[in-house]
Amino acid sequence: MVLLPILAGLVLRRFADRAVTAALPALPLVSVTGIVVVVAGVVGANADTVLGTGPLVALAVVLHNALGLGLGYLAGRIGGVSESGRRAVGVEVGMQNSGLAAALATAHFAPLAALPGALFSVWHNMSGAAVASWWARRPPEDTATRSEADVTEGG
Repeated sequence: MVLLPILAGLVLRRFADRAVTAALPALPLVSVTGIVVVVAGVVGANADTVLGTGPLVALAVVLHNALGLGLGYLAGRIGGVSESGRRAVGVEVGMQNSGLAAALATAHFAPLAALPGALFSVWHNMSGAAVASWWARRPPEDTATRSEADVTEGG
């Protein structure tokens, strides 16, 4: 009597593990598609406003992103975080959830309120890729200066 639920649980777990493993490669595409739909809707609903005030909002978005990246990195440095950690904090602070911001602004305010979030979504994907590419070509000092013995000993 007890064996049947245990057996069913094991079978379901195996099925769930396989389903999750099969779905993982598609999840980034699902996420990007969702963001693109939200951004397209917000920009489409505010096309006239984007043309009129877009440059000012775009400047605010770029400055907000740059400050987030820079202040996040600086906070990590002040806090004594390793170079790798500072980079991670900088990216996390600079790359806020703009899709969520646009969706919440649309749901709770006028569609125009979602415009900065939508523009930020487009911008932070470009700036994040640029920063990640730049940092990828420059290994963090805390890992670049470690000796081979440290690496092989797991230190």
